[in-house]
Amino acid sequence: MADGEQPGPDDGQIRVFLLDDHEVVRRGVHDLLNDEPDITVVGEAATVEQALVRVPALRPRVAVLDVRLPDGDGVTVCRELRSRMPDLACLMLTSFDDEEALLDSIMAGASGYVLKQIRGSDLVEAVRTVARGQSLLDPSATTKLMERLRGGPRKEQEEDVLPGLTEREREILELIGEGLTNRQIGRRLYLAEKTVKNHISRLLAKLGVERRIQAAVIATEARDRLRHDGNSR
Repeated sequence: MADGEQPGPDDGQIRVFLLDDHEVVRRGVHDLLNDEPDITVVGEAATVEQALVRVPALRPRVAVLDVRLPDGDGVTVCRELRSRMPDLACLMLTSFDDEEALLDSIMAGASGYVLKQIRGSDLVEAVRTVARGQSLLDPSATTKLMERLRGGPRKEQEEDVLPGLTEREREILELIGEGLTNRQIGRRLYLAEKTVKNHISRLLAKLGVERRIQAAVIATEARDRLRHDGNSR
C-alpha cells in the first residue's frame, strides 16, 4: 500500500511505524513489511525526538523500535509511547543479545524483543504476532532472567504461586507485566494510586519477590505458560 495512504482502523491492515537510526536497515525493513498484503508501514523515524512526535500522530498498531539510538534508546520510546497509547504493540529490534535491555524492554511494556539477525519471514510473523496482542519474548531468555532475578533455578512450587493470588492481585500483576505504572493501573482499574501501591506490596510478598521488575517477569512467564497450556489442549 502506498506510504501516503492512512487506512482506517477496521480495514484489516496492520499499521507499522519504524524507528532506526540506520537508513539502510530502516529501508530494508520498510520494503520487507510493505510487500506483505496485510501490513502497511505508515511512518519512519531516525531519532527518539522524531518518533515521539510522529507515532502519536500516525496511530500505528505496531512500532518496531531499535534499542540503541543516537539521542536515547528504544526502551524509553516504548515506555513513553505506551503511556500515551496503551494499545500500541512495541517490537524491540537490536543487534545485541543484551539481558539488561531485555529486562528493561519487559518493564517498559514491550510485546517482543528480536535480534536484527532474524530472518525476514520471521520478522514479518513477529509483527503479526504482536499486532494480535500476543507476547513475543524468547521463553529461554525469560527463564534465564527469572533464574537470575530469583537467585537460582525455578522451584517446583512456583507452578502453584499464582493460584494464591486474589482476582484483583491477578489483574494488577497482569498490568505490571504490560509495563503500566501505578497511576496507569489505577486509571485502568478505577483505583486510587495509594490503593494500587498497597495491592502491589501484598502482591510482591505473596510472590516472594522484592522488586517490581521481578513481578513483571513472573507475569510474562505466567501469561506464556497459560497460552502454551491452552494451545496444547
